[in-house]
Amino acid sequence: MTAPLSDLVVLEVSGDIATRYCGKLFAAHGARVVQTDTPDDRAIGYGGAATAAYAAWLDAGKHQGAPVTADLVIAGQTAADIAAAEALVAGMTPRPLLLALTWFGPAGPYADWAATDGIIQAMTGVAYAIGPKDGPPVLPQGHAPQIVAGATGFIAALSALIGRRAGHHVSRVETNVLEAHLCFAEHAGPGFFKGGPASQRRGVNRYMPVYPQTIFPSADGWIGVTALTPPQWQELCRMIGLPEVAQDPRFATTDQRLLACDTLDAILAPALARFSTIWLLEEGQRRRIPLAPVPDMQGLLDTPHWRERGSFAPFDGFEAPAMPFRLHPLGPAASAAPAGPAPQGNGPLAGIRVLDLSMGWSGPLTGRHFADLGADVVKVEGCAHIDWWRGWNALEEGDPPPYETRSNFNAVNRNKRGIAVDLTKPAGADLLRRLAAGCDLLIENYAPGVLGRLGFGPDAMAAVNPALIYISMGAFGSAGPWSGFRAYGSTTEQAAGMPFLQGEAHWDPTMQHTAYGDPVAGIYAAVATLIALYGRARTGGTTIDLSQVECLFQLAADGIIAQSATGAPPPRTGSRRAGRAWRGCLRCDGADAWVAVDLDDWNRLAAMGLSADALPEWAAARSPDQAATALQHAGVAASPVTPAHRLLEDPHLEAIGFWRQAERRYAGTHLVPKPPYALDGAPPPLHRPSPTLGEHNEEVLRGLLGLPPQRITALAEAGIIGSRAV
Repeated sequence: MTAPLSDLVVLEVSGDIATRYCGKLFAAHGARVVQTDTPDDRAIGYGGAATAAYAAWLDAGKHQGAPVTADLVIAGQTAADIAAAEALVAGMTPRPLLLALTWFGPAGPYADWAATDGIIQAMTGVAYAIGPKDGPPVLPQGHAPQIVAGATGFIAALSALIGRRAGHHVSRVETNVLEAHLCFAEHAGPGFFKGGPASQRRGVNRYMPVYPQTIFPSADGWIGVTALTPPQWQELCRMIGLPEVAQDPRFATTDQRLLACDTLDAILAPALARFSTIWLLEEGQRRRIPLAPVPDMQGLLDTPHWRERGSFAPFDGFEAPAMPFRLHPLGPAASAAPAGPAPQGNGPLAGIRVLDLSMGWSGPLTGRHFADLGADVVKVEGCAHIDWWRGWNALEEGDPPPYETRSNFNAVNRNKRGIAVDLTKPAGADLLRRLAAGCDLLIENYAPGVLGRLGFGPDAMAAVNPALIYISMGAFGSAGPWSGFRAYGSTTEQAAGMPFLQGEAHWDPTMQHTAYGDPVAGIYAAVATLIALYGRARTGGTTIDLSQVECLFQLAADGIIAQSATGAPPPRTGSRRAGRAWRGCLRCDGADAWVAVDLDDWNRLAAMGLSADALPEWAAARSPDQAATALQHAGVAASPVTPAHRLLEDPHLEAIGFWRQAERRYAGTHLVPKPPYALDGAPPPLHRPSPTLGEHNEEVLRGLLGLPPQRITALAEAGIIGSRAV
């Protein structure tokens, strides 16, 4: 079938990774992407043949040439790049959409700062938590911040192009790497604001709030272990012959286990080391414990599941990650508009209706992008099956109810309406089918097979609405030998092999985050569904098979490609990186105070009157802010290493109004982040807080299905709908 974006012409006016990756997403789905300049590859990848291969992956399917006309111009990541693109756009008729993609945005204290991926990771709470307790923190390898920003820019730009076709004219979209990368920590600051714990660096592979959530040696490799719930912990202990540990009251909760992690490491490690990785994986998954293999890059490339799914595409002399989702169009005959009254709203996606059946972080983040950009998003829960991001201990008694006060849930579900329906009962199932008949998109990230058993799988929903775009977000995808495996965001990071790219060579494979894969999957699900939505007039309704693990291959692509192109594993060098004069974190004046430095040229220090040997002593006499500001004045990419909870105090985020105050029943005044993009100079508005459980039952059922009040009352009395968790 015709590629969904085949009628678009895109100009790419710069060569940094974020803009190049955004252009790659357009090119990979049929757009004609023309680069107006030859990109500079000196600062990307692992050097040599690995860098050349990574550049070829970034620019696959693009063309070189002079600009003539376009639907979209992508420009970045400096003010000069943007200015050149503005002049280019001004001379075109009709005027194309401009996507201005920068490091920090056009305003704020950091607007003119120098940046690299490592500096962004230091500024957004990620780097602080990586490394030994006493430091230094470790700057992650790779280009994840720019890849995330490129995908985020794609979401905003393609939404604006969709809106243009419907008469919602947008002329300029702005996004930046800093705000896009804050997706990993945006809930931590508000959580601290509401009395939650401060961020701590607890050691390698130690992340709040879960233990075990780490990596252990197996008999023949490495196994990633996450046991969050009491049943998962008990089954893990029984599986490896430690039933007495499962019953020990000292280790009953994840909080208790985290406090006793060193003791438990000494117990669990030798028990797990008796078994092979594949046995632990398969037996653990059979017991519903989200375990994962932790492969190095060659092991990842050789994994049968990924080979069967076609997760890696052949290039000239190497393999590289393919797109992490598969679009399965139903055909042009299915492309009629959904039935039902048109949703109301502003923004480029006004008129689009979304049924959000997802829970946790990944799927709800997808729905939030649609809600922020103007779509009518209806979040579906059940009173007996609430979103677990309301808290896995959320059914504890309390006033207000604990499940209505969680900052992470409130951050990721803003701008949505919410209903609570019992989908296990025929009347509740009928309500869902009737809602789906009038929707454009259905998002689900249930455990594999759950919705299918309830009668709401992709085929069943396509029969209800042939124009529906339906995305499933299984960790390992909807097809392949491991398609039924369960996972958390930590599991997907482990399975993607990313820990073999991080940390020092003598460390265990090193994780970066408590749930690294969750926000990344949410971003790529938005990318995939927007592609299907844009192309629906030609391709009809679409089912989408997204693998959350494969989404992380995009962020790890430079390491995967280096392995394939050179035949050797990428070196694990801590914060140090090939091609940089010096890269790492220096201790500053104050308790656990650090400055991140990513130096490209020793001459910049010489201009400050500093030598390499004098740099640590110089930094130790200054606060992180003072050191970073002085280095930036000399053109050195530097920043304080910021713990996640300190993001509330960041002067740049304060100046740009990143944290917004919202009012909500039960939660009262709370903070939510602003969307990581602006349309014609203004970020999308916060027009409603996250829904309380079942808050919009009547509004949705009356407005969308036309149910009379007496019918809604009867549904509530029968327990089909409700507003209180049970």
